[in-house]
Amino acid sequence: YSFKENDAKYEQLKLQNGEAHADVKKWKVSRDKMELGIKQKFNNLLSQRAALVRALVANFHEVKEVQAQVLDKELINWKREQQLHGNGLQMTLSLESLQEWCEGLANIIWTMRQQIKQLEILKSQIADPVSDSASATNVLSELLSGITDLLSNLVTGTFIIEKQPPQVMKTNTRFTATVRLLVGGQLNVHMASPSVSVSIISENQANQLLKTPAQSTKRREDYSSGEILNGQGNMEFHAATRQVSVNFRNLQLKRIKRTEKKGTESVMEEKFSVLFWTEFQIGELKFQVWTLSLPVVVIVHGNQEPQALATITWDNAFAEWGRPPFRVPDKVSWAKMASALNMKWTSACGTNRSLTEENLYYLACKVFRNPNLHIDDFKNLVVSWGQFCREPLPDRNFTFWEWFYRVMNLTATHMRGPWSEGYIMGFVSKNRAEELLMAMEGGTFLLRFSDSEPGGVTIAYVRQDAHQKNVFMVAPFSSKDLLQRSIADVIFDLQEYLTFLFPNTPKDAFKKFSTSVAQNERAQTATGYVPHSLKTHVPGNILKGCSQSTRHLMFM
Repeated sequence: YSFKENDAKYEQLKLQNGEAHADVKKWKVSRDKMELGIKQKFNNLLSQRAALVRALVANFHEVKEVQAQVLDKELINWKREQQLHGNGLQMTLSLESLQEWCEGLANIIWTMRQQIKQLEILKSQIADPVSDSASATNVLSELLSGITDLLSNLVTGTFIIEKQPPQVMKTNTRFTATVRLLVGGQLNVHMASPSVSVSIISENQANQLLKTPAQSTKRREDYSSGEILNGQGNMEFHAATRQVSVNFRNLQLKRIKRTEKKGTESVMEEKFSVLFWTEFQIGELKFQVWTLSLPVVVIVHGNQEPQALATITWDNAFAEWGRPPFRVPDKVSWAKMASALNMKWTSACGTNRSLTEENLYYLACKVFRNPNLHIDDFKNLVVSWGQFCREPLPDRNFTFWEWFYRVMNLTATHMRGPWSEGYIMGFVSKNRAEELLMAMEGGTFLLRFSDSEPGGVTIAYVRQDAHQKNVFMVAPFSSKDLLQRSIADVIFDLQEYLTFLFPNTPKDAFKKFSTSVAQNERAQTATGYVPHSLKTHVPGNILKGCSQSTRHLMFM
């Protein structure tokens, strides 16, 4: 305004006195000096503004790279580890570190967005020269659009399921789940206490949801394949942990709508997903945010669990990240299969004792239906889904997975200690057990899983008299049997036949796993009654003529 007043005064004097007048010349010098100063300040402003825009553009690209590293690598690694956790992997990656990184990104992106918007306002007040105005406007507009997209991707990408719902889900059975927004505290999302809804959707609906463009508005009501009770909750801020989350404690699948089965596919192979959906506003930006759980198989009876768990185990182990829901390969290498079985086994049995090479060779012979596999050849073979859990084993009415699942449960429930100590050989064929024992002294025994009775463990032992040496197999003990009497107690019941665990461990090593003495002491102390107990008995006359021993439980 001062320059305009000065310029107007100069023009007035010039009209009145002419350009040659001393006062006019004086005003002209003053006016020109002020104009030069303003032009220099304006050019300096343009220069600083251009430098600021360049710095913002450079920062934008750096932040974009960091966000890609956090969301597309670190967070994906955490989610992949969470999926393998469903098969027993111990999680090592920290969600708290991820939240810290995401909150830092949210702070930077939100601040940059405010700076860009402020720069646009300032630019509208002091415009660039006409020649530069259009290009500068486009740069700022594109930068604002880009930084807004980064914010949107950060918000939608960090709405995660911290605690997954059960992947084998039984109808009318309570289950829990927890969802969390990693940037919720930083962006004050919890101030509006947004509602989160829970529903279950089919594989096809999950595909449709993922294929719908992110910018298009979607309706939650269009995605449902069943009814989940108590499926509403509000996100809350927990000050101690700075977490914005909602914990669903009493979810229940009331009903499920199944799709038509494809070919030989069973209902235990049909996959669903639990959908968590919320909507909220940050500033003038509206967000529609959702996330899908890991694949879920729905069952109505407990006897469907083993087959359902086969579907989930295969999916967790062999799914490729970024796949269309819920596509998995129908064949995998034996190396991958062996790793998955070992992970499942060590987790279920709560042990650090992994499956050995000999164990895995035995399992390979079983899954490939070939007891004569060469030790070096099977590692290059591939296992099909059919071999894994659809096709019965030769001369059996159960599949490989059902057999493995049953012995895994037996070990986890009743023989966890002996397995961890290495006292159970388990994965050895009947013929191989006989070969091993025939080379040992009488009374040597080993524990092996029954090939013919899934979920059974048998005691194989060698007996030698004056004339011959024979190997005997005690009829398999099931989970029901071991619930009545532990495997350690059974071994001491048969002590007249058993002396050393193969190859040379005294049977007394099982004493720490015996329950009889402690139970008897507790029973007598608690009731005053004289206790009785069950004992395992192998009829002596049977031992004379056959290598398959029967056995009885007797009250003693």
